[in-house]
Order: sequence, then structure tokens, then C-alpha cells
Amino acid sequence: MRARDFFDRWLPWIAGPAMLIALYCIFLVAPTEKDQGVIQRIFYVHVSSAWTAFIGFGTVAMSSALFLWSGHDRYDRVAHAAAEIGVLFCTFVLLTGPIWARHIWGTWWQWDPRLTQTLILWTLYVSYLMLRAFGGNDDLVRRWAAVLGIFGVLGIPIIIRSVRILPGIHPAVLMTREGDTGLVDPGMRLALYVTAVAFLFVFVWLVHLRTRLQRLADTMALMHAEQG
Repeated sequence: MRARDFFDRWLPWIAGPAMLIALYCIFLVAPTEKDQGVIQRIFYVHVSSAWTAFIGFGTVAMSSALFLWSGHDRYDRVAHAAAEIGVLFCTFVLLTGPIWARHIWGTWWQWDPRLTQTLILWTLYVSYLMLRAFGGNDDLVRRWAAVLGIFGVLGIPIIIRSVRILPGIHPAVLMTREGDTGLVDPGMRLALYVTAVAFLFVFVWLVHLRTRLQRLADTMALMHAEQG
């Protein structure tokens, strides 16, 4: 079976049930947190979206580096598609975070180091998409976008480590600042991991769809250019 057949035929049937299983784990397997109540369940979507966004931006950086090295358009298409889907999931992070924070902190937003750096990361990759959208398909524009895609990923390790090395109110996820386990209950850990895997399947599927659409658009543009 070719890889394309797997992505076209089987991946949707994997991603869909995986999301249903994730919802089951979030609402029926994970217990209600005793202090925060039901609002804590947004945590599983919030954190899984963040992890998926990081994977997306990492894919942008890797594909951009391969594009600069080889010049093959397929790497540029994957980078562009991963940036779009990465920004989508990062937007979920920035939307679900304030909803959770309003209940826990009493405010929609705090200029916490992790929150601020995540907003900067989102802005960088939105800038990447704007450069691709308004700069055209010029090779120089694509190469500058690739440089931006590689540069942007450097902020991810800072975001991951900031909750432990910088003063702030954002909680750690799996490990506390003192090095203890953040999620003690096995049901909570299961819900988080299952949701993260489900989001990963959705990410891969969407990137595949966007890459295929870009390839078709490039083919159509080439045909119009030859006819013109």
C-alpha cells in the first residue's frame, strides 16, 4: 500500500474515531478536578493543541531547511501546509487558555512569560503566512519565508522551559517546578495522552489535504501559464 493511499483512504477513518475516543476520555474517564471543577477539562484540549502546534511549527522548520538545501517544491508545500495547521492549533491554545484562566485566575489574560512567548510564536507564524499570501510564489519570497519558518521554531524550547526557569503563574503540565508529577491521577494522564494522539492524527491528515491542494493549485497555475 502506497503512503498516499494510506493518507487518502485510512487516515480519516483513524482520525475520526480517535477524536471520539478522546472526547470519551475527557468527559467520562478523567475525573473532575476537586478544586477547579468541570472547567479543568478544557486542559486536555488546551495542552494537546499546544503540543500539536509545536509539532506543526517543528515540521515547518524541518521542511523549510530541506527546501533551502534541496530546492524541491514538495518540501516547501509541506512547510506551508504545516504552518497553516500549526497556526490553527496555536489559535486554539490562545482561545482555550483565556477561557480557563478567566475561571481560575479571575482574568482573561496575564502577561505571564509562557503566555507572552506563545503569543509571539503565533505572531511569527502568522507573519509567515502573510508573507506567503501577499508575497506571491516568487522563489525569493519562498526562501525568505523558509528562513522565518526556521527562526520561529527557536522559541519553542523557551516556551517549554519558561514555566520552570522564569517567574510566572502559568502551571507546569507533567512536572511541577519542584520536579514532582503534575498529573497524579491515571485517568487524567490517559485523557491527555489520548487527546494528544488524536490531535496528531488530525494534524497529519489536514497537512496532507492542504499539501495536495497546493500541489493541484501549482499544476493549474502552470497549465494556465503554458496556455497563456
